[in-house]
Amino acid sequence: MTKFGNQIIFALIAGVLLGLLATQMGGDPEESPNWLMTTLDTIGSSYVTLLKAAVVPLVFTAVVSSISNLSQVSNAARLATKTLIWFGITAFFSVIVGIVLGLVVQPGANTNLATPETYSGTEGSWLAFLQGLIPVNFLGLGVSAKMAEDGGVSASASFNVLQVLVVSGAIGIAALKVGEAAKPFIAVVNSALAIIQKVLWWIIRLAPLGTVGLIGRAVYSYGWTSMGALLKFVITLYVGLFIVMFVIYPIVAKTSGLSVKQFFNGVWPATQLGFVSRSSMGTMPVTQAVAERNFGVPRSYASFAVPLGATTKMDGCAAVYPALAALFVAQFYGVDLNFTHYLLIIMVSVLGSAATAGTTGATVMLTLTLSTLGLPLDGVGLLLAIDPIIDMGRTALNVSGQALVAAIVAKREGILDETAYNAARTDNGFVPETRSAENHSSLRAPVNLP
Repeated sequence: MTKFGNQIIFALIAGVLLGLLATQMGGDPEESPNWLMTTLDTIGSSYVTLLKAAVVPLVFTAVVSSISNLSQVSNAARLATKTLIWFGITAFFSVIVGIVLGLVVQPGANTNLATPETYSGTEGSWLAFLQGLIPVNFLGLGVSAKMAEDGGVSASASFNVLQVLVVSGAIGIAALKVGEAAKPFIAVVNSALAIIQKVLWWIIRLAPLGTVGLIGRAVYSYGWTSMGALLKFVITLYVGLFIVMFVIYPIVAKTSGLSVKQFFNGVWPATQLGFVSRSSMGTMPVTQAVAERNFGVPRSYASFAVPLGATTKMDGCAAVYPALAALFVAQFYGVDLNFTHYLLIIMVSVLGSAATAGTTGATVMLTLTLSTLGLPLDGVGLLLAIDPIIDMGRTALNVSGQALVAAIVAKREGILDETAYNAARTDNGFVPETRSAENHSSLRAPVNLP
C-alpha cells in the first residue's frame, strides 16, 4: 500500500469519527448546523467543486488529442471503430451485472422513507437522452437562475459533458482531416493536456482532505439508519466490481487469446494507482505505460485508445455503478421500475458512458441516468456522501478495462507484441523499458505520452 493509500484510509476513519463528534455536538444539518458540521460540509463540497472545475478542459483536450493521434496509425478508422465496439461490449456486460445485483440484493429496500416532495413520478424518456447530445454552445455550458427568499436573483452555471464530448470529438476529427495545417493546434492541445493533468494531480493530492469532509458529512446528515442502507449498497457495488474484474475481464481476455495471468500481472500498476488516486485521468500516463510496456500495444495506437478510454471507457463509473445506483434510489424511495426502465438503464450506460470524465464522471453519469428514468435526484446527494469509498473501486476497474481493451484490439488486429505481453515484469511492476522498446520498437510511432 502506498503512502497516499494510507492517507486515504486514515481520512476515511477520521471522517467517520468527526462525523460522530459533530452529531454529538447537536444541531440540525439543514436548519442550524454546528461549527463542525459546517466545516466538514465546506471542505467536502469545496473539494468536489475543484474536481468539477477540471472536467471541461480535461474532456476537451484529452478527446481532441486522442483522435488527432490517429494520424500516426495505419487503418485508423478500423481501429477506432473496433475500440468503440469493445468499449460498448464490456460496458454492456458490466451494466447487466449491476442490474442483476440490484434486483437480487435490493440494497435500498425497506428504508420506509417517503419520496421527496419535489418528485413528480417516474417517466423514462428516450428522447431526453438523445436530445442531450446536441450542443447548445461551444462548451455545452448552461446558466440557470432562481429567485432567492430575500427577493434577489441567484444564477449558477452548469455544463453537459455529453455535449462537450460531441464538440471535442468533432474538432478532433476536423484536425485529423486538415492534416499538416492542424499540427500547431494539435501541439498546443497536447501541451494543454499535459498541464491540466499536472494541475489535476495536485487536486488529487487533496483527496484525503476532501474524503474527511464528505464522509463526515454523510455520518451526521443521514444517520445510522440510512447509513446502513448505504453500507449495503457499498458492499453490493464492490461485489459487482469484483465480478467484472475477475469474471468478465478474464473471459474477454481468454476469448481474445490473451493470458489471464499476464493481464492481471501487467495491469496492476494502473489498478493500484487508480484505486488510491480515484481519477482515471490522473492515472492515464500509468495506464498508457501499462498498455505499451506490459501489454505490447503500439504507442501510436495506445496514444489514441487510452486517452479516449480515460474519458469514455468507465465500466465502474458508467456501467456497474449507475445501474446499481438507479435501482438503489428507486428502492430507497419506494419507486417501482418496469422492464422499459431497465432497457433505458442499459442504453444510457452503454451509450452515455461518454458522460464520464475521469474525475467526477460517476456523479454526472448518475445524474444523467436518474434524470432519464425520472427518479428523484435527491439520490445524487445521498450517494455523493459515500463517493470517496466507492470511487476507489470504480476507478480501479475503469483503468483496468481501459488497458484491457487496448490490448484486445491490438491482438485482434495483429499489431500486439506478444513477446512483451508475456514478458516478466521486473521493473517496479513493468517490463524493463529497454527490453520493451527492443521487443516492439518497429510498431511504435514517435508520439510522446500525454
